[in-house]
Amino acid sequence: MSDTTSNQMWGGRFAAGPDAIMEAINASIGFDKRLAAQDIAGSRAHAAMLAATGIVKASDAEAMREGLLTVLSEIEAGEFEFSAALEDIHMNVEARLKTLIGDAAGRLHTGRSRNDQVATDFRLWVRDQLDAGEEQLLALLRALLVQAEAGADWVMPGFTHLQTAQPVTWGHHMMAYVEMFGRDLSRLRDARARMNESPLGAAALAGTGFPIDREMTAEALGFDRPMANSLDAVSDRDFALEFLSVASISAMHLSRFAEELVIWSSAQFRFVTLSDRFSTGSSIMPQKKNPDAAELIRAKIGRIFGANVALMTVMKGLPLAYSKDMQEDKEQVFDAADNWLLSLAAMTGMVGDMSANRASLEAAASSGFSTATDLADWLVREAGLPFRDAHHVTGTLVALAEKKGCDLPDLSLSDMQGVHESITEGVFDVLGVHNSVASRTSYGGTAPAQVRAQIARWKERLG
Repeated sequence: MSDTTSNQMWGGRFAAGPDAIMEAINASIGFDKRLAAQDIAGSRAHAAMLAATGIVKASDAEAMREGLLTVLSEIEAGEFEFSAALEDIHMNVEARLKTLIGDAAGRLHTGRSRNDQVATDFRLWVRDQLDAGEEQLLALLRALLVQAEAGADWVMPGFTHLQTAQPVTWGHHMMAYVEMFGRDLSRLRDARARMNESPLGAAALAGTGFPIDREMTAEALGFDRPMANSLDAVSDRDFALEFLSVASISAMHLSRFAEELVIWSSAQFRFVTLSDRFSTGSSIMPQKKNPDAAELIRAKIGRIFGANVALMTVMKGLPLAYSKDMQEDKEQVFDAADNWLLSLAAMTGMVGDMSANRASLEAAASSGFSTATDLADWLVREAGLPFRDAHHVTGTLVALAEKKGCDLPDLSLSDMQGVHESITEGVFDVLGVHNSVASRTSYGGTAPAQVRAQIARWKERLG
């Protein structure tokens, strides 16, 4: 479409069309065409309201609504020709509508502005991504619960500083991620509830003198209510920032888990085997099976974090109400949403397909003096030592085991009594890794009974 046509849509304010550079920097159709479905949904709701309130004739409103469906079908079929000269998705849709239904299309914009229109479109789009994220998180949580239930009593080393600390169960480790992603789900739902208010009808910034019904359009679009302040309605992007915050925290959790899967699937650990569907080979080393999906998830967090920082930076210095800076609110959000949802799907696939190596987990749990804390606790409980003294005795026994090249359960009773005479045969009841995990019965502990109780709680919660 020519610049002349574009200027006609603007009215008589500008005598000449923008040059190529201005057109390039001003146009957003290259990315905001992703808002087409939301834009058309908002316009159809607005048209119905205009008729219901008597602002436009019912016949005109019906022509608009039907014409908008035609435009949507053309876009979905890939038959729509987008024009950079028309700047954005809103003007592209309206121009096409005019060719379809004539002058009635010009009445569609009554009582609204592109400012509240784009705020509505973007809010609807972000809400859709939150809904998709909820589905993906629920799928991941259920996959983790399957893993946790299968290995509720499989022992493995628990780590601090990536050093063997105390024995835990595979189920307990999986349930730690259930809790983490469960918080992501809670944050997501909270953000969705807060953002579910309609900007439509706020117009440019001050509302409108037309007798519009904002409650009607809010309800038609699935919002809980209209936004209460027209200035805030057109200038708010908190909903996008909250989405990016939710996605960033969730992506951080995905990255932590991905890091563990990279480590666990290595030849040095052999804790898990990832399926071929989520691994690749090497071009020159035939023995390699690379955890590429996990590594890519670990990397994608940079894009999601970056989007969060970028939008915060765009918004931080803007006076009320709308500024063109806010056109830069979408590309980062689009990219972050794509990569977060893809990462969730990939992690769900990996968790569903991966196999835990029970023998390797148990062998690792039984090494590295993982039951040292159990020994110290036994000395406090059975021998009556103050914990600091018990800690010192246990440290001496660890040093002795290191010198002998064995683990704590392999020391003889006489070896132990040589360090402290109060140690009895009963100490061996706590030194085995299975005994260790079974003893951790405090709420939230790693005892298999506790793990199964938490699995049952989450199954009931998820339904």
